[in-house]
Amino acid sequence: MNLKEQIKMYCNELGLDTIGFIKCRKFNELKDMFENKKTLGLQNEFEEDNIEKRINPNIYMEKGKTIISIAFPYLHNVKYIDNGFSVYTRGVDYHKVVKGYLEKICEFIKSLGGEAIALVDSNTLPERYIAYLAGIGFIGKNNMIITKKYGSFVFLGEIITDLEIECNDLRKIEEINNFKECGDCEICYKECPSKAINKNRKNSNICVSYFTQKKDLEDKYIKLLKGRVFGCDSCQNKCPYNENINFSNIEEFYPLKFMNEENSKVLANIGNKEFKETFLTTSCGWRGKNVLKRNALIRIHGSGDDILSFKTDSPYLKEYVNRLIDNNKI
Repeated sequence: MNLKEQIKMYCNELGLDTIGFIKCRKFNELKDMFENKKTLGLQNEFEEDNIEKRINPNIYMEKGKTIISIAFPYLHNVKYIDNGFSVYTRGVDYHKVVKGYLEKICEFIKSLGGEAIALVDSNTLPERYIAYLAGIGFIGKNNMIITKKYGSFVFLGEIITDLEIECNDLRKIEEINNFKECGDCEICYKECPSKAINKNRKNSNICVSYFTQKKDLEDKYIKLLKGRVFGCDSCQNKCPYNENINFSNIEEFYPLKFMNEENSKVLANIGNKEFKETFLTTSCGWRGKNVLKRNALIRIHGSGDDILSFKTDSPYLKEYVNRLIDNNKI
């Protein structure tokens, strides 16, 4: 059994079945795209400014020869209530969960005589492009990786190893913008509340999911939240490729009780200790208490409930309360 088969078999034993391998190389073909994005002002504060760090995986492992891309499905067979939180945030923080799985695989690779490092969301590499090249799925018109088995409801993780593993160059960059698999379908364009995705351009700076994470919000963007507290699933919810998909078997991603109930008022009034014990354990807690509390207050106000009685010592939150009350059009 060759290295590729051994690693895939080990991943299967962990319950992971969507795995791909590509050569570890510099993605020079992305350089112009990233530079153009910067020039047009389409890059936001969450993105790495240094393009070399975005296209060169050998910055992470100088001797790296192979990148392994793995999809981690997160959608469970459960009714997700509409409480303003994107489905991906409902379980345990995926950064920790995915990292745990990847580190086990890295240890297995070390037992095969190789070195390996695990990378999750916080790295600067183009993980969707890597997954696309590795055959994990295709990049849809909504700019998301869409897998055959789990649709777009997956997290991605990568491993760089110095082992030389057989790779198949399954896709080419020239194919991405053809959207062959999407065909004439434009449901996601119609569903996007801010038109961050459209026929002409993808602009993450006006994505509603980004607005829920942005520290400072203009009134016109507050209006677009429409009850969302963190994230936005609009471009996924009606995608035909998300119909009749398999559900996740990763227990940690099963929705936590408090994350699958209406929790806006609890969140708006939460203290530091309770926040650390609850929301900080999820995939949205990293953004901090006050941004989430702000979004909860916007949701409460939008539903017609009173926020005048809300008590806080935070000037940041007081400003948003005053803006909401003073401008009832928001």
